[in-house]
Amino acid sequence: MAFALTLGGVTFLLAVIWGGPLIELMRRLKLGKQIRIEGPQTHLSKMGTPAMGGILIIGWVVFITVLVYIVRIVRNLEVAESVVIPLGVMTSYSVLGGIDDYQGFRQRPGVGMLARYKILYQVGIALLAAILLYWRVNDQQGLMAVPTVPVLLNIGAWYVPIAAFIITATANAINFTDGLDGLAGIIAATAFTAYGIIAFLQDQQFLVTFAFVVVGACFSFLWYNAHPAQMFMGDVGSQALGGALGVMALMTNQWLILPIIALVPVATTLSVILQVFSAVLSRRFLGRDIRPFKMAPLHNHFVLIGWSETQIVQRWWLIGILAAMVGIALALI
Repeated sequence: MAFALTLGGVTFLLAVIWGGPLIELMRRLKLGKQIRIEGPQTHLSKMGTPAMGGILIIGWVVFITVLVYIVRIVRNLEVAESVVIPLGVMTSYSVLGGIDDYQGFRQRPGVGMLARYKILYQVGIALLAAILLYWRVNDQQGLMAVPTVPVLLNIGAWYVPIAAFIITATANAINFTDGLDGLAGIIAATAFTAYGIIAFLQDQQFLVTFAFVVVGACFSFLWYNAHPAQMFMGDVGSQALGGALGVMALMTNQWLILPIIALVPVATTLSVILQVFSAVLSRRFLGRDIRPFKMAPLHNHFVLIGWSETQIVQRWWLIGILAAMVGIALALI
């Protein structure tokens, strides 16, 4: 744990130095945020803000993790195949998110990649990761930890589609949460901290190191993403963080408590689903549009009822910390 925490701090210091040059580079390349007309009007002032800041997180996580992994191999300490899976999922989703972001700047302003193609690629990456987890990490066992149950349960081959769903859903949940200055970064860092502690309790050293390197990188991004944001995360970061978080939950076998630890992203996603389905069903059966929120995702609803961005982010963070505490407690019983 001492090594992992130190490495997280080093990652923050190294990454935060490069935040300024990255912002300038994105400005020169005109990789600025496109604001959708139907969004909150208060967001129009964010137009043009550099919006692929997730590169700062993912780039340094990949660099530091690979470096540590190589050093461990050279010193013949341990060869951990498992570290390849969260890093591979993070990198794959980051590339996919980067393509989505770029299309949103150049080809389909404010929209990006078509949803049907994006979900197809997301599921493909998640399915490959799920198969590797099932066959290589769990030795063809679908392991699941249940709070208060002293042994791991084996759900067999059902593990593969469930794991693929978890990875895909978490990637999109963090993506939906990325809507206010500082929100997605601080919620992701809190969730990774929780799973880093759980991995430490399980003596999974590589996962502990990976988790706190991600936390350090998220903090470096938050240095520039704090309100008013100098850069945004973009799909290049949010999808990658979400996918890796899902893998972390699966590799600790504590994926049943993921909806608790990631309570804010889960609630945000449910708000989007509820908003869409209520609108469709009310128009079909009642002849009028009825929606439970002024706007989805959930944080936009609170923007429209008068809460400031700072209020929302701080309160969501408090909820995230409390949810993480409850999740860790459930992992211990």
